[in-house]
Amino acid sequence: MGLKIRLARGGSKKRPYYHVVIADVRSPRDGRFIERLGYWNPMLPKDDAARVSLNQERIQHWLDHGALPTDRVARFMAEAGMMTRDARSNPNKAQPGKKAQERAAEKKQKEEDAAAAAAEAASAPAEAPAEATAE
Repeated sequence: MGLKIRLARGGSKKRPYYHVVIADVRSPRDGRFIERLGYWNPMLPKDDAARVSLNQERIQHWLDHGALPTDRVARFMAEAGMMTRDARSNPNKAQPGKKAQERAAEKKQKEEDAAAAAAEAASAPAEAPAEATAE
């Protein structure tokens, strides 16, 4: 039986409240669970002490019995000093997609060509204006 330490949503619509529970991986998110291990209230300010509460003894008990925390619960446990968690960062997340990069490269190329043409026109000797010889 695979066990997960995960969040079960409670609260009303647009007012979420989560219980940290130990549950079988096959049970639904808000369905049957084995034990409640804490809570998380995302509506409270981040610096509020009552935002996250974890029963560290029971969580350690379930970790010893092979339970795995979800990513969000692992973050809470790392903040509480119960475990170490590698920081995840995706430096490519903010990069535009392939099509947008191609469009940007084309635009840059057109600007460079226009700048080169303007520089070439400025460096070429100016032709004398044609004088009226029809006198």
